This record gives sequence, structure tokens and C-alpha cells, in this order.
Amino acid sequence: TYEVGDPDKNPMFLEKRVYQGSTGKVYPYPTTDKISHEKTDKEYKAIYLENKYLKVMILPEMGGRIQRAYDKTNDYDFVYYNHVIKPALVGLLGPWISGGIEFNWPQHHRPTTFQPVDYLIKHNEDGSKSLWINDIDQMYGTKGAASFTLYPDKSYIEISGQLYNRTSLPQTFLWWANPAVPANDHTQSIFPPDVHSVYDHGKRDVSRFPIATGEYYKYDYSEGVDISRYKNIKVPTSYMAERSDYDFVGSYDHQKRAGILHVADHHISPGKKQWTWGNGDFGRAWDRNLTDEDGPYVELMTGVYTDNQPDFTWLKPFEEKTFKQYFMPYKEVGEVKNASIHAMVNIEVTQENIDLCVYSTGEYDSKVVLTHKDQIIYTKEVSISPTQIFKDTVVNEGYDALDLKVSVYSGEKLLVEYQEIDQGIPELAQPAKAALPPKEIKTTEELFLNGQHIEQYRHATFLPEDYYLEGLNRDEYDIRLNNAYGVLLLRRAQFELAQTYFEKALERLTELNPNPYDSETYYNLGLSQFYQNNLDDAFASFYKATWTNEQQEMSFYYLAVIESRRHNYEEALEFVNKGLIKNAHNIKARALKAVLLRKLNKKHEAQMWLDANLSVDSFDYVSHFEKTYYNSDATIDEINELMRYDHETYLLTAIDYGEAGFYEEALKVLNQDISKKPMIHYYRSFYLRQLARSTEAVEAVEFANQCDPTYTFPNKLEDVA
Repeated sequence: TYEVGDPDKNPMFLEKRVYQGSTGKVYPYPTTDKISHEKTDKEYKAIYLENKYLKVMILPEMGGRIQRAYDKTNDYDFVYYNHVIKPALVGLLGPWISGGIEFNWPQHHRPTTFQPVDYLIKHNEDGSKSLWINDIDQMYGTKGAASFTLYPDKSYIEISGQLYNRTSLPQTFLWWANPAVPANDHTQSIFPPDVHSVYDHGKRDVSRFPIATGEYYKYDYSEGVDISRYKNIKVPTSYMAERSDYDFVGSYDHQKRAGILHVADHHISPGKKQWTWGNGDFGRAWDRNLTDEDGPYVELMTGVYTDNQPDFTWLKPFEEKTFKQYFMPYKEVGEVKNASIHAMVNIEVTQENIDLCVYSTGEYDSKVVLTHKDQIIYTKEVSISPTQIFKDTVVNEGYDALDLKVSVYSGEKLLVEYQEIDQGIPELAQPAKAALPPKEIKTTEELFLNGQHIEQYRHATFLPEDYYLEGLNRDEYDIRLNNAYGVLLLRRAQFELAQTYFEKALERLTELNPNPYDSETYYNLGLSQFYQNNLDDAFASFYKATWTNEQQEMSFYYLAVIESRRHNYEEALEFVNKGLIKNAHNIKARALKAVLLRKLNKKHEAQMWLDANLSVDSFDYVSHFEKTYYNSDATIDEINELMRYDHETYLLTAIDYGEAGFYEEALKVLNQDISKKPMIHYYRSFYLRQLARSTEAVEAVEFANQCDPTYTFPNKLEDVA
């Protein structure tokens, strides 16, 4: 390991820095800019998942990355295995390492890619084993959890993602898994057969694929160069598929006859990307920066809810998004034509022969069927597995490749199939256009959409308020613009000013009738009042927001919170149940219900509910603490270990309790902290004041004032007193 230095004690903001096509903002995280040139041996906690085919090593102290993925059947590391931890200043916060599979959210590269995460191991009823990791992004408050699962008889790694917005406002995110693969003159990136255009970051530039024919990354490919081959790319280059109707992307070493494939539903996982430092002097210099002796690699990134960098998707308040990805080694198939999690197939058609090859991720008694215009011309029953690859050659009796389809069955189940589609001469995709200056935009609708786009894509140099305010200058009562600008002010904790814009929107929204089609403005108004502690006004606004379907989940939650503060627990429980009808996986609402059941002395129901909560989210720390109020197996020490004694996790858990007026419970959480961070004790003081324990509150403030303020960078809305 090449150790890194201490982070800078000064807060860094860097909003105007461009990083991976969007803002390089880092606050409230500290940044690190020092890396040792000397290496030392260092022990890491590693979790191994292993079955008869694969051995996988995961490092929870390094962002939960897969450090090694090894195919035991052919002695092959199907992801790039870097034998040293050798960071370079590539990451958003500084240190970043190459190799393995890195998991990036809510942006790329992930802020905590070089930091520890929560983790636990689960033994599943079907005999599989899973490692779960968990992390909450401090910049935007979104929560990401993922499980890595190996099944006893499958040659793939299953990644289950669970993303949750635990904040009151819409947030944006992307998810890019970033497997590195070893690169040499025989390495080829295997994109689906319908990928003909690839984009640069932000879709600023475009190239044909796989044969580039123009200038791309300021490099001349006019002679026609196959950029799917690593050896042909001489300069640092990214390319991302414009679109594809296939579920796979991969890489293959034609010399070793082995590679890696990623499979995920393309409807939610459209992202298919390759990045390389380039097969030239510059690239080799970066190889030396990032490894001692493991050589070059390419990154074969796979995006979920995103197809470009940046390409962010909205995650609404309390919304959960889930997905699955699969990474698997494969052998012999070469340029895969189609793949599923069960099998992958290649068919190569020449005038003389039709070559077939099938690899499977499990053991199947299968039937391979080749048809010509729906007429069977070849069939063969064969056992296939990760160690039994099917290969055969059929004489081509004048068949056109477009009329041939190969299908692989196991019983009645179709494992995989492929038929070439005539795509003619595909049109080259067009690069994206930059937003016009606000005054050059014709309509208020376009001003709203441009401002929202700049927010959504976290633009580094354009400001959304320039577009919103230009629109409001033209029409001060525009509902969308008032809402958008008001929410922007809410994010900046300008609650009173935000309220004026929501009230302005309501003037027009209720001009003709008091019951608008969409009550988003009432919900936003309720938030601005809630954060000013105007609870009666907020209660009325949230209640009105429940009149339309879209705002019910969030508004019922805050109605329950306010009733909890009033100690009206029966009424609060009724509200929270109404919200859970809209979203049964609202983790904050589920935790609040558990507390309310305890307050109402519904012990048995509460304990059953807590077990259900932790099956939905194993890292719901309010539910973990709630279990300590009963005669259960939960212990404070085990919870602290799971939380890694992390002061930010204690703060977030306490805030969830305190938001609903459960101040004693919030104090119990904060009292577990051993870090002596000032914010812990400022929050303790606040909760003690709410309990009329003023002497202790003063003592807590005095203690906080004596704490070391290093890396104390407040940024939560609740931090605003």
C-alpha cells in the first residue's frame, strides 16, 4: 500500500470545477492531495465469497469494491487484479485506485470510493451467501446499499442495488459499476451488435463504432480504425454506447480465449462504456502511477438509470429504486452476439460454414436449435456448463445470415437466442447541444426546462437560478418557475424566502379553484414552514397536499411527524399507515411506525414490524436501536460495530428520531459516539433544550466548544438552528 496523507483541514467547495462532465463539488467532504511514494505492508479486512467456480474478494474498507474476481475453472482473473493499493489523485476527493470493480453512485467517481462502508454477511435460504454494503452520501443525503451474492452452482456474481432518497427533496443520481479488465494487444471490448455510435462525456462528441472514421478525442481515425481493440487506441479515450436493445457488454482476450461479461436489463441499465488511458506513452505513464507490475487495463463501465456521464436520474423524496446486475467470466465464445444470465452465444456465418459456440453460467441439459426462416436445419442435445462449452460447425448450404436464428433451450426454458437484424447503414448520432443563455430562450417553459436540466446534471458552470429568475422576470406568477426556484432556495436553507415563491405559485394555482390538479406547491410550502418550525401552518399545507395522489406519501409522513411532536401517537400512526400504502418501502416511515407502536405499547406488533423493517433495509439504524427496547438479541455493541462508530451515522439516526420529537431516543443514539465531534454535542444540546434540561444543554454546548473542530463541515438542513 502507498499510504495517503491526512485530508486538508480547510473546507473545499469547488462547485465550478468540472469533474466527469459535472460539478466537482466536494463539500462537506474533506479533500486529500498527498500520497506517499513509498509502499508499506498493510492489513485490510477482506470478505471472500467462493463456490466451485468463482472466488471473489471484497474490501469494505475501500468503498466495498470487488478487489479480485477469479475464475477457478481456468485460473483466470476476469477482472483486473491489482496486487498493490496504489492511489493516484483521480477521485472526486483525491485518492482513487485502479482494478477490481468499483461501484459509483450518486455520481462518478463515487465520493467515498476510498473510504470504509457498513457491511454485513447474510446466509440465504437457497444456500447462497451475500455480502451487503451500505453508504449514505453526505453531499445530497441519498442512501445506497448493494449486495454481492454467489450461488452454489452459478458462475456469476449477482449485484442487487437498493437506492433510497431519505431526504424531503428530489435528488439526482447515477449508478456506474466500473470493472477494470486487463488489457493487451489481444483485448477487445465486446459491445452488442446494434451499437453503431458512441459518445464522449456529456455527449459532446460522437464516433462511429466499432470502426471509427473521423476525428475523435483529437485523434485522426479517418482511415477507418477498429476502436473496440485496445491496441488501436493511442490516447486517453472514453466512449459510451448511444443505445442498445441488448442486455450485455463485455471484454475478451483473444489470446487467452477468456473474458468478462456484464448482463442487466437494458431498460434500466442502458449504460455501456469503455475508458482507457491509451496504448501509448501517456497511458503507460499512468499504468506506472496506478500499479507496480500489473500493467495496463481498460475500464468497462456499466450504467444503471444512466447512459452517459453525466446523465443523472431523479430520485423523489423517500423513493426507492432497485435493480440487479450480473458479472460473469466466459470462455471460447469470442465476440458474443447475445447473452442472458444463463448463457451466451456466438454465431459466425461464412459462405462455407456456420460456426456456433455456447457458454453457460450453470449446468444445463440443453438443446441447441438452428433455424432458417423458422425451419429447423440443425438441432443437438448437449450438456453445457462453465466447464463444458458447446462448439460446432454446420455446413452453410447457401443460407443468408439474416435468415438464421440460433436458440438454446433447457427443457421448455429459453436460455438465450440470437438472430441478426438488418440495420442498413445506421445514421451517426448527433452530439448534444449546450443550453442557450437565458435571454436568448424564447419561452418560460424552455427556461424552466433548461434550469431543471442544469440542476439535474449538476452543471459546473451554468446556474439554474439564472434561467428560473429570467422566467420569473417575464411572468412572476409562473407556477413551475416559482416551485423550481423555491425548491432551490430550500436546498440552500433559505426557508423564509422560499416560502414567498411557493405562495406566489399558489396565487395562480388556486386562482380558478382551490383544488389544483397537482398539489406539489402545497407540499413544498409545507416543507418551508416545517423547517421554520411553523408546525400549525405546515400541518395545514401538508394536509392540503394529500388531496392529490402524487404528494400523499411524503405529506402523510410529515403529518405523522407533526402529530408525533404533539404526542398524538394514535393519529400519527394513522397518518404513517396511509403513507405506507403509497410506498411500503419508505424506510423512514417504516422506522417511524416502529417507534409509534412502542409508544402505544403494541409490543408484539412492534417487534414483528421491526423484523420486517430489517428485511427491507438491513441498515435501518432506527429499527436497530428500537430493537434494544425489547428483550431481543440486539445489543448496543453490535449496532455500534455495524455503524462503525461513525459520527455521521449517529447524527443521521438521531435526526430521524428528533424530527418526530423523540428526543430521549435521539440522545441515546448520540451518547454512543466516541469521536468527540462538535456537531454531536450541539445536537445533544438542542435535544436537551427540547426536554427542558437547560443546565445539561449548556454543558453540552460548552463541551462542543472545546472539541476539535477539524473536519466539522455542517451541511444538512437540520444543521441550521
